[in-house]
Amino acid sequence: MGYGIIVRVQGPYALFTRPEMKVERVSYDVITPSAARGIIEAIYWKPAIRWVIDKIHVLRDIQFTNIRRNEVSDKVSVDNAQQVMKGANKPLYIAATEARQQRAAMVLKDVDYVIEAHFEKVDHEWGERDTEEGHYNIILRRLRNGQHFHAPSLGTREFGATVTLIEDRRAIPKSPLSGRRDLGYILYDLDFSDPDNVQPMFFRAIMEDGVIVVPHREEVRR
Repeated sequence: MGYGIIVRVQGPYALFTRPEMKVERVSYDVITPSAARGIIEAIYWKPAIRWVIDKIHVLRDIQFTNIRRNEVSDKVSVDNAQQVMKGANKPLYIAATEARQQRAAMVLKDVDYVIEAHFEKVDHEWGERDTEEGHYNIILRRLRNGQHFHAPSLGTREFGATVTLIEDRRAIPKSPLSGRRDLGYILYDLDFSDPDNVQPMFFRAIMEDGVIVVPHREEVRR
């Protein structure tokens, strides 16, 4: 296992969308490992390292609320983008006021998590100047100073996340949740090993006294 960090992530709302819901958005009960990784990568991402989520601590009761959100129904055409890159005079934008639509969403509210994670080397990207200690010190400094590449969010950009570093494991707050709870299969990540056939990866999330132990990638169901 590589160098590890512990962060606390909080926010008034969160939306970790279940992929089986095609129209209306419905959140998973807890943050997914891929969303947790995205929050850490918003603070520090480098091709030479890969962030791995080890544990998720759920520090508040799981609560849902219904809201309505504005979304756009269109996507920028890939063909148009490629033709514009070659000099074609075609529109390359989405008119939000024309493509906007309202959708209902069942979102989490008042979320509070502790995420334990570590990073591993990406061998084919690792350079002569890369060191594990160097990357570790950079992520600590960025967390202490509140720096990030882009604003961390809880599943969707409109739900911002407050991220704080926990430097002493003994300072991890105790979850008020007790007992064992089976949350079913939740999204772990996407498998891009075949770019032409990207596959979702799922794992069985079992929460014990508010803590979910996340399996390593090799143990996850595809």
